Amino acid sequence: MNQESYHWLVVPTSFIVAMLLMLLPMPEWTVWLRPTWVLLVLIYWAMTIPYRVNVGTAWIVGIFLDVLTGTLLGEHALAMTIVTYFVVRMHAQLRMYSLIQQGLWVFLFVMGYQFILFCIQGFIGSLPNSWLYWSSSLTSMLLWPWVFSIMRDYRRRFKVA
Repeated sequence: MNQESYHWLVVPTSFIVAMLLMLLPMPEWTVWLRPTWVLLVLIYWAMTIPYRVNVGTAWIVGIFLDVLTGTLLGEHALAMTIVTYFVVRMHAQLRMYSLIQQGLWVFLFVMGYQFILFCIQGFIGSLPNSWLYWSSSLTSMLLWPWVFSIMRDYRRRFKVA
């Protein structure tokens, strides 16, 4: 079978790779700097193929991430669904922006995602104990051009439309 036969596997495979990156062990001092890999991949797909990757996909991916990380069921799902709603609504604009402008929007999206998680964690009484909690927004923004370029090449290679 040629690579075009597998184009439907490209999106799920990218989410699996992103979830594996979320699970990779990191040194203790860099844990707060971990980018939100799954959200970055979700933002990319929602921006490029919003008719296939949308709010429903965000909910399913969020539930898988909740189960994978052992957090409150629905916590990541809710946050990803809200962020994806805005990405899908703005997808035409976001695609026209330069990578630097997209990176700034990614920063805002990740901050919103983290704020929703922060509020949920506050309701259940397990707030993060460091201001470094917010630093993954910065690392996600800085890695966005790299993630975008890799995902774009991946999408073009397997002809995902």
